[in-house]
Amino acid sequence: MWFALAGALAVGLCLGLLGSGGSIITVPLLTYLVGQEEKVAIAGSLGIVGSIAMVASIPYARRGLIDYRSVVLFGIPGMAGAFLGASLSRFVSGSVQLAVFAGLMIAAAFLMLRPIKPPDPAGGPPAKPHTPLGMVLEGILVGTITGFVGVGGGFMIVPALVLLVGLPMHRAVGTSLMIIALNAFTGFYRYQGVLRDLDLKLDWTVIGQFSVLGVAGSFVGRALASKLPQQSLRRVFAVFLLVVSAYILWRS
Repeated sequence: MWFALAGALAVGLCLGLLGSGGSIITVPLLTYLVGQEEKVAIAGSLGIVGSIAMVASIPYARRGLIDYRSVVLFGIPGMAGAFLGASLSRFVSGSVQLAVFAGLMIAAAFLMLRPIKPPDPAGGPPAKPHTPLGMVLEGILVGTITGFVGVGGGFMIVPALVLLVGLPMHRAVGTSLMIIALNAFTGFYRYQGVLRDLDLKLDWTVIGQFSVLGVAGSFVGRALASKLPQQSLRRVFAVFLLVVSAYILWRS
């Protein structure tokens, strides 16, 4: 259990450092180290990730580093997608969800291996402006993935906000955290009914422990964000994701 709790700190650390990535290791932690059933782990992950992201977004909001237009166009449709994804989860087995989850980890790893550079260092308009409709559709897609497999989706949200919307990196991270919180809490709410129908129960003690430690890790990560090379951190984390995804596919 101590390894799992250390992992909870790492979840928050990654969210604080990168605005993404940390949530994608929560499900493996709950499944393989805590020993939870797959659907319980996915549901619990959403509650944990939503709590960490919500608290971690507060300092960004106080500093004006959240783009609320993107939150509305990306996050609100994402909530509908998260509700849909959680509803769809009842029709597939937990092992299928984990296999899809592993595929997303591989995709996340490759996205993190690519450098993220704003088209304009000053945060000007993107080279290829993203239409409001495009943001809504992408928000629904990310939200559906969030609800279905229990990840926050920051590994897709941050690049989209930087490359397609033109936000500076720190502003994209803060905005991503708020969108993650909205999506995760919506999926978590919907999972209550899914688990009840399957006669499964959440472990609220584990959710509480992971949330508290994750929040602590997120503040440490935010403090380190401006002092550590972001691209090097992303590459190391990407390799880690590839290793964990291979393990999940083998187990599934």
